[in-house]
Amino acid sequence: MKITPVEDLFTILNETATIMQEELHSTYLEALAETGENLFHESILQDELSELTVKRLRKSYESINLSSYSKEEIRKSFQLAILKGMKENVQPNHQMTPDAVGMLMGYLVEKFIQEKSFRLLDPAVGTGNLLTTVMNHQKDKTVEATGIEIDDLLIKLAYINANLQEHPIQFFNQDSLEPLFIEAADAVVSDLPIGYYPNDVRSAEYKLKADEGHSYSHHLFIEQSMNHVKSGGYLFFIIPNGLFESEQAPKLHEFIKETAYIQGLVQLPLTMFKNEKAAKSIFILQKKGDGVTPPKQALLVNLPSLSKTAEAEKILKKIDVWFKESK
Repeated sequence: MKITPVEDLFTILNETATIMQEELHSTYLEALAETGENLFHESILQDELSELTVKRLRKSYESINLSSYSKEEIRKSFQLAILKGMKENVQPNHQMTPDAVGMLMGYLVEKFIQEKSFRLLDPAVGTGNLLTTVMNHQKDKTVEATGIEIDDLLIKLAYINANLQEHPIQFFNQDSLEPLFIEAADAVVSDLPIGYYPNDVRSAEYKLKADEGHSYSHHLFIEQSMNHVKSGGYLFFIIPNGLFESEQAPKLHEFIKETAYIQGLVQLPLTMFKNEKAAKSIFILQKKGDGVTPPKQALLVNLPSLSKTAEAEKILKKIDVWFKESK
């Protein structure tokens, strides 16, 4: 059986991360970050490794040539290694956006944004997988991006992920709901973190704060994203299907009506999720501003199982027709 480039590169990442994990007594993900740094800098940066380990690592690194891999091959092999590391050390809020969803997001961003160069923001960037998937799907366009992440290890993996793929992304290691000192973006992509935001003092400054008790972090992320996107800019959020069913939903509804036009809602296949309660959709908004008009009608799509190729293609054709008629 022929080994694919993704498997080939994953094998090197996995072998070298495992060697370093043992020697540095670290977690697999920490060791993966270290080996990613070495690959990018083309040298072994850790002083505390034994001579034998350095030799073994060097031999592995010399067996590959990073420039012979495409950005997507690098992203996928790094993603496989991260997924392996996350299985060993599972934290519920470190769920990776499935690849099919990332690619669909990339396709939608490419369709909606006609400019040849633009700036993207992901306020919950995690390991950078969704953001770089979207960037890899912008054909013949120049994209610069900003990623924000509060978790030290995740942002380190995101930064290495971006370096290996040679993407111009600025990262900020901070709570995204604190004040952000960043350039306004042309578009936002985000797999919204779902749950309550524990900092009531900070959430009190948001329009979407709860009237009592903790506020929903996913509501605050929508408001914060709206604050940091230009007029006429697009926002692509992965949302739970029950977003507008909570007791705090009327406020969110009102806020969206005031600040944006709903461009579309793409319901993801139920087969992708453990149960119906966990199901999600891609919610597309456009920030209001001078000369910004609502679409003739919003794009409403219910995606079939993506393994049903013919049905999925029919839906993509429907999306294409919508773009021709609405834009």
